[in-house]
Amino acid sequence: MTYQKRTKDQLAARVAQDIYEGAVVNLGIGMPTLVANHIPASREVLLHSENGILGLGPAPAAGQEDYDLINAGKQPVTLLKGGSFFHHADSFAMMRGGHLDICVLGAFQVSAMGDLANWHTGEKDAIPAVGGAMDLAVGAKQTWVMMDLLTKKGESKVVPRCTYPLTGIGCVKRIYSDLATLECTPHGLKLIDKVDGLAHSELEKLVGLPIRN
Repeated sequence: MTYQKRTKDQLAARVAQDIYEGAVVNLGIGMPTLVANHIPASREVLLHSENGILGLGPAPAAGQEDYDLINAGKQPVTLLKGGSFFHHADSFAMMRGGHLDICVLGAFQVSAMGDLANWHTGEKDAIPAVGGAMDLAVGAKQTWVMMDLLTKKGESKVVPRCTYPLTGIGCVKRIYSDLATLECTPHGLKLIDKVDGLAHSELEKLVGLPIRN
């Protein structure tokens, strides 16, 4: 293997690189929350949490956590100057009303056409309900997925057709993974970038699908 996977922080930085000035962005539970730590201080981005916060900052320093200030994943967060709190119902009105420019979600599977499965795998201890993921996936103007490309068994999470229960149909625009960044289009997958040393043919072999340059 002549290439190295992106670390979680490198992947978070890659996602942050594409978040534009003035965007209102929801960062989903899990790996996507790391993106907050990589948005340049000079770039104005409004981070939203579905439990009712707008204006999130990076993660607090060790020992500075305030557990009365948490995101939807119950992780302690910081609040930037001008940030605000509001009712859960108002937060979902933002999500459903098309007021989010981007949401970044984790996923178990994404189809080449942009279908998303990110809440249930059928395992005994799986998350019991879809929560706000469905509202985010279809309510945001752009839905991006941030995930490892392969499962622990080495199977691609990018698939021809999702086999897990769907969160949304045709909602994913981009897939940011530890090996490559892909765009989901009506004509299938399109390559945005990949890690150095990974041949295009090897990436297609790992995914099991054609990927246009």
